[in-house]
Amino acid sequence: MKAGSSSDWWVPAGLLFLGVLPLLGGVVRLTELLGGAAITPSNARFFADPLPVVLHVLSSGLYFLVGAFQFSTRIRNRHPEWHRAAGRILVPAGLISAATGMWMAVAYPPVFGDGAALTIIRLVVGGGMCMFICLGVAAIRRRAFVEHRAWMMRAYALGIAAGTQPLTLGVVFLLLGAFNDAKYTLGMAAGWLANIVVAEWLIRRRGDSR
Repeated sequence: MKAGSSSDWWVPAGLLFLGVLPLLGGVVRLTELLGGAAITPSNARFFADPLPVVLHVLSSGLYFLVGAFQFSTRIRNRHPEWHRAAGRILVPAGLISAATGMWMAVAYPPVFGDGAALTIIRLVVGGGMCMFICLGVAAIRRRAFVEHRAWMMRAYALGIAAGTQPLTLGVVFLLLGAFNDAKYTLGMAAGWLANIVVAEWLIRRRGDSR
């Protein structure tokens, strides 16, 4: 894809738009913790142990915002030093985001929808995201640029699924009615699956597969 094509603005813009809801949710959560909001059954676990959720919100927000601009061919080609510097930020941010997501899945007591199946899926997704980032780092150390790009796209797709899941949950609700644990798990899993399928399609369409 040539620099200056339409993807140079609509792909980063679309990813930023997708990250709006999780970013707003994170801001609300931090505001509750810092402002001493009333403790309710839904947020009591965060007040009891705020460290993992604070680390998750901060690292995920950084990963979403900075990562979106890595998809601009114009920036990568014209400002390679920025691309490399951003990558040094994104690798630890992505690993912390994934690790704290897994931490919260096992450390926090479950609330509505947080069944055993969803916990397992969260652990698999978080582990997969960590693995993809590490494989991307290993690839760039070998100067395997195409492979590096593919692994990082996969990792970002899993991370940004937090913005897709409100959409997939809405579809499940419209089709199947009020949530129970199984329906909520289906809606959440559909968000991760949709993103990784789109990422794989883009990778193979561009010839970025191994």
